[in-house]
Order: sequence, then structure tokens, then C-alpha cells
Amino acid sequence: MFRIRGKYTNTLNNGISTAFIQRASEIFSQALSGSQIVSITTAFAVDFNVDVPHPSYPFVASNKKTALFENLQPFSPAQQYQIIYELCDRVGTNSDTTFEQKSASSQLKITLLSRYYQFANQVTSTDPKPAVVTEVRHWLSEFASARKIYDEALQKHSNGVFTRNALDDLRLSLEELLRQLINNDKSLEKQVPLIGRYIKDRNGSAELANMFEKLIDYYSKYQNTYVKHDDAVPTAEVDFILEITSSFMKHLIRIK
Repeated sequence: MFRIRGKYTNTLNNGISTAFIQRASEIFSQALSGSQIVSITTAFAVDFNVDVPHPSYPFVASNKKTALFENLQPFSPAQQYQIIYELCDRVGTNSDTTFEQKSASSQLKITLLSRYYQFANQVTSTDPKPAVVTEVRHWLSEFASARKIYDEALQKHSNGVFTRNALDDLRLSLEELLRQLINNDKSLEKQVPLIGRYIKDRNGSAELANMFEKLIDYYSKYQNTYVKHDDAVPTAEVDFILEITSSFMKHLIRIK
């Protein structure tokens, strides 16, 4: 049993252990600011319709580790898995974190994946979405215009209406993100050769850069065929386009 704000709670045998969450909270509190911790956990709280004890900064907890630990408690094990996974990514890609912090975060992620793999992609919320979709909404927080278009696409997709418009919004949100990252006003089609250079300039491999260029090129052609000129978008392909767009965006922001 462990104590949270005056209450004792049992650790579920089929959940993520208290000791692991405490260790995660310790690692992340050393690498992230208090405002970052609150921002990330409250964003997930909104997505999953969960109340957290520290929804604003400065918080009433004695320190960042305690605030993060207590904010993680109201979430289900699957939701905790996703939050911890994303926090590992944040620490691992943050240029302000030290080698030791990144190493500890990397080891934590390995333990998470090996010990609690049963919770991967099992997240449920009031509007279930693939993990990468929930994550990319948070990564887009610095890119308001791209985030706005992306959210509009999600709303249309979730309601099962305007499929063509939803997919077009996904293309536009990716296009807008690239304009902000590469600092130009080009269309998606004309960004293709620049994407490879963007990746290589950030220590990405030539193979990944080439693969990205080819994928974005095919992606653009798909959109032109099924979205711009044809309402008959195959239903089975809609979720795939949503997820691959999200994966494109997440990686491009991570290497920024």
C-alpha cells in the first residue's frame, strides 16, 4: 500500500508497480521543469477525461517528483504506460538534458517495454485514438496553426463524417508543419527534396532521409488521387493515413 494526499491505495497486481512509477517520477523530475510536467500530464488528463491533483503550475506539492507521481496515480495502467513512454521520448530528445539523464530515461523505457508490454496500445478514453495520435497532439503544442488543422481533422474523423475533408486536413496540417520547420511557404509536393536535407542536417541517416522523401512523395500522390479529386476514399485506408501522417509529424518535430 502507498499513501497519496492522506489516502492509502492498494497497488493492483495487474498494473504498473508503485516502485516503477516512483522511479520514473524521480528520473523525469530531474530532466523536466515543473511547468513541463504539469503541461504534459494535464494534456493527457484532458484526453482521457481524468482529474489530476496538480492541474496548474506552481503546484501545491513539495517538489516536482511528488507532483508528477501524484498526477500519474489517477490514470489507468495503460494510460500510465503511454504517458511514461512519451516522457521518455521527451527526455531522450531534449537538447537541454544531460547524457546521464538521457541514459536513465533510455533504461527506464527498456524496462517499461519489457515488463509492461501488455499495456502498449491499450489506451481507452472518451474518444479512443491510437497512441501516436494522442502523442502527436502534444508534440504539436508549439505549432498552433498546424495543431488547429490537425484537431479539426481528428474531430471530423471521430464523428465519422466529412472523410474527404478530414484527410485533406491531415495533408494541410503536415504541410503547415513543414512550412514552419523548414521556414518557407511551399506546398507539400515541393517540400519533398527539402525534407531529406532537413533530416540529414539533424544527424539523420541518408537512408532514412531517402525513405522519408519517397514516402512523402507517395503520400502526396495518394492525397491528390483520393482526396482532391475523388470522394470515394476506401474506408479501410482512412485510419492508416491518419496514423502515418501522425508518425511523419512526430518524427519531424522530435528531431527539430
